[in-house]
Amino acid sequence: MADRRLQVFHTVARLLSFTKAAETLHMTQPAVTFQVRQLEEYFNTRLFDRTHNRISLTEAGARVYEYADKIFELYAEMENSVREMTGEISGSLTIGASTTIAEYMLPALLGDFKLKYPEVNIHLKVSNTDGIVSMVENNTIDLGVVEAPVANKNLVVEICRPDQLVAIVPPAHPEAEKEELSYDDLVKYPFIYREEGSGTREVINEYLVSVNKGGEGLRVAMELGSPEAVKGAVEAGMGISVVSRATIQKEIKLGTLIPINLNPGLERPFSFVHQKQKFRARVMEELLEFARDYCKEHENDCRE
Repeated sequence: MADRRLQVFHTVARLLSFTKAAETLHMTQPAVTFQVRQLEEYFNTRLFDRTHNRISLTEAGARVYEYADKIFELYAEMENSVREMTGEISGSLTIGASTTIAEYMLPALLGDFKLKYPEVNIHLKVSNTDGIVSMVENNTIDLGVVEAPVANKNLVVEICRPDQLVAIVPPAHPEAEKEELSYDDLVKYPFIYREEGSGTREVINEYLVSVNKGGEGLRVAMELGSPEAVKGAVEAGMGISVVSRATIQKEIKLGTLIPINLNPGLERPFSFVHQKQKFRARVMEELLEFARDYCKEHENDCRE
């Protein structure tokens, strides 16, 4: 509803990147540049300094950004107030989720939410946990759902539900008949790891440090960027891995992968993460409440 030029400028100023602003706004970069130049012409001054492929706010740009923040907060409060009077739940939300959650938990949750609130438009961005936390910090997304601890104490982190991690092997593997695998068992075989920055990898690293009594480290055979790639490598007999039980329900039914509990066991929380904002749109509050209820109903889905 606010001036489009100001919206585009505000996004560029927040991210300090025309490229990232274009991605966030679902616009082309030339269109973003055009809107900013229109605003600069309106104020008859430069709002950004552009040097060596980097941008920074000029003194005038910083002043415009300060007022734009206040303007957009007032707009949001106005829209929220009117919608509370009319009982309407609508608007747009951008959610970010780490790969495991985006592929195996969010489709059902967001599908149910959309059935209840068809007027709400939801955009989903997928990245690893580090990427999602960075998007929340930069206000690129409204809500993140992650699978590893969040170090930034300035963000709100709410635990959704626990997720059990298990070792996986193909049916013909020498360990396939075991009920549990220890650290000493894991280090005997080539290990298929997730990529750096993955929440799953971070949790596994912390687990290994806690149980490693000075023995040899994992024999990492390859590092892959998604649960599907990891499962495929294990099915092909290229090594063993540790994954969320939620990601292997189909393979368990088909008998292509064998889950084995770890000893000691390993669980992690799926968590919501968002900014500590003094004001949030009603649609965001509704999604958070809906997600909390969903997590309670499915609290034991990822356990044996």
